[in-house]
Amino acid sequence: MPLDFNSVLGFDSRALSIASQRMQILASNLANSDTPHYKAKDLNFAAAMQAQEQQLNQPYLQTTNAQHLSGLPPMAAQGVVQYRIPTQPSLDGNTVDAQMEEAAFSDNTMHYQATLTFLTNSIKNLMTAVKGT
Repeated sequence: MPLDFNSVLGFDSRALSIASQRMQILASNLANSDTPHYKAKDLNFAAAMQAQEQQLNQPYLQTTNAQHLSGLPPMAAQGVVQYRIPTQPSLDGNTVDAQMEEAAFSDNTMHYQATLTFLTNSIKNLMTAVKGT
């Protein structure tokens, strides 16, 4: 019976991917904290997981060349990346609150590390099952 890695590592690998995307968005917010008219964004983790689950259940186009489009809509188009509602917008129109972004980044880093630990343990368990020891 072949092993389906998506069923064994599916949730953890998808959660790790989404946490990585959120980390990029939060880092972009922090990098643009002084950019006039920059609007802070964030990723809704639950909506992103649900969108990825729906993508897995839908048939998709098979590509035969690396330059072909996959036929799947990007995550941003599905409404999981949203503008953050500012608590105190600055006079130049920037909505980034550096302290909130740093706190969100730290929280996301903690979730990323926990997910990475779960994924590592799952792989170790698979290796133990394969070796039989």
